[in-house]
Amino acid sequence: MSTFSSMHSPSYSHSFICSSSINEKKNQRFVFSSFPRFSVPANAKVFLQCQANSHQNAVLMQDGAVATKVSPVEKETPIEKLKSELLSVTSSNEWDEKAGFDINENESTVSITVVGASGDLAKKKIFPALFALYYEGCLPKHFTVYGYARSKMTDAELRNIVSKTLTCRIDKRENCGEKMEEFLKRCFYHSGQYDSEENFAQLDKKLKEHEGGKVSNRLFYLSIPPNIFIDAVKCASLSASSGNGWTRVIVEKPFGRDSDSSAALTKALKQYLTEDQIFRIDHYLGKELVENLSVLRFSNLIFEPLWSRQYIRNVQLIFSEDFGTEGRGGYFDHYGIIRDIMQNHLLQILALFAMETPVSLDAEDIRNEKVKVLRSMRPLRLEDVVIGQYKSHSKGGVTYPAYTDDKTVPKDSLTPTFAAAALFIDNARWDGVPFLMKAGKALHNKRAEIRVQFRHVPGNLYNRNFGTDLDQATNELVIRVQPDEAIYLKINNKVPGLGMRLDRSNLNLHYAARYSKEIPDAYERLLLDAIEGERRLFIRSDELDAAWSLFTPVLAELEEKKLMPEYYPYGSRGPVGAHYLAARYNVRWGDLGLDQLA
Repeated sequence: MSTFSSMHSPSYSHSFICSSSINEKKNQRFVFSSFPRFSVPANAKVFLQCQANSHQNAVLMQDGAVATKVSPVEKETPIEKLKSELLSVTSSNEWDEKAGFDINENESTVSITVVGASGDLAKKKIFPALFALYYEGCLPKHFTVYGYARSKMTDAELRNIVSKTLTCRIDKRENCGEKMEEFLKRCFYHSGQYDSEENFAQLDKKLKEHEGGKVSNRLFYLSIPPNIFIDAVKCASLSASSGNGWTRVIVEKPFGRDSDSSAALTKALKQYLTEDQIFRIDHYLGKELVENLSVLRFSNLIFEPLWSRQYIRNVQLIFSEDFGTEGRGGYFDHYGIIRDIMQNHLLQILALFAMETPVSLDAEDIRNEKVKVLRSMRPLRLEDVVIGQYKSHSKGGVTYPAYTDDKTVPKDSLTPTFAAAALFIDNARWDGVPFLMKAGKALHNKRAEIRVQFRHVPGNLYNRNFGTDLDQATNELVIRVQPDEAIYLKINNKVPGLGMRLDRSNLNLHYAARYSKEIPDAYERLLLDAIEGERRLFIRSDELDAAWSLFTPVLAELEEKKLMPEYYPYGSRGPVGAHYLAARYNVRWGDLGLDQLA
């Protein structure tokens, strides 16, 4: 099997610490290409013994100096001994000279190649995320960014395009223009075909010129259609992989259309890559509130005991956009809302929410628990799914188009732009608890959130104050992923006054009000993790297989039976069928109330 020439053994790594809070660690890790990993305090300097039998008794001092142990002299007084030891302390520069060690020869560089650099994703997300990491001091000292695409373009033209999309942190605008200029100087472009080994060999030659003989680590971001993934990976593998460092590849969704196509894609990728080199990115896993899920649950005593069927009545995962396909209909029509949103974004959040406590925060331990959740779930049934498609609608003198009005969409398309589903996890913690998913385009608002509705209070003394609608008295935990990130808990509370009138109030953690620091974009966190080799927020192949096994049967049935979607007006709350689905499990969608935070 032909694979990337890279060091992907767990015993070797490349790591660095940035000033951002994203990557705070107690110790820095210093790793060189031919030495095993070791950790030292962040305020210490590291020097390696490189000459055989030279300075065998060297001791690392906290200030960076190196002291050589001196053999005791017979009858040496304590004062003489102390004087002798003080004189033996060698400065770090003297140590380098005596050891004949040049630290520059062992420095590493990271080359980031954005394959598909002329596309919207690269321009709107990837390059701005890389600049944000550079601006925060999170990228290594030596790095280069290369754009690769079929379009003919010069370095200057790429820099001009990229410069229009770069922004600085709201709370850190000092030297913004200067930082942009420095970053753009490190951006270059190479034009080539995605299936040309010769073109990738030319890219390799340019990368080596910038790497300057240092240990070369290379990251390829495949921002290209899935039908050319394999061609690009093959050519990069054979012609542009690192010879003395690591090589990693970030693969964007979709990861196939069903179980078979996903398995075929994974098999083809593994002809040229090992599993450790493949970073399947789902940008929702990089969202601040999604990453905070495990912190909220496992570090707060009040939540973990409640996190089960005993106290939770249902869980809702809701995704809505207030716009349609907007010219992306050609791509979207091939996949639909279930594949585009539910099978990956929402299912990944569900797995993180429902998993058991992992052994540690190690990537494999967390992903093991997510896989257990997915394997415990029932395959989705057709009767537990509602599909819809938005139609034209006029509002306020403005006419909004139907999905099939998009020129890139067939007029007779049955592709759903909305879907709701009820899923179940058959294990001891979640048995019988409905997990309701809802995702749609052209709805009344833009929102992504997790809603946890708790059970009614048994024998509630204040039931008569709520009337017959006990749902009004239900506690609800809401985790708003986007926009305007927030975590709030709905509780019942007495309205001030002489009477006994109750209402629902929110205990609210509003991120914009609580934290002055701007929340990093999901792509920033995921790119940084990929550079560091942290796989916790990336999808493993067996995880992907388990996810597809849940949705493939119902997707095949929908397409085979050519079921008509329920039409809903552009800008509405979606098909009525979604409410009937929820009602079947005695659930009311939480996002339809009037108690939404502004």
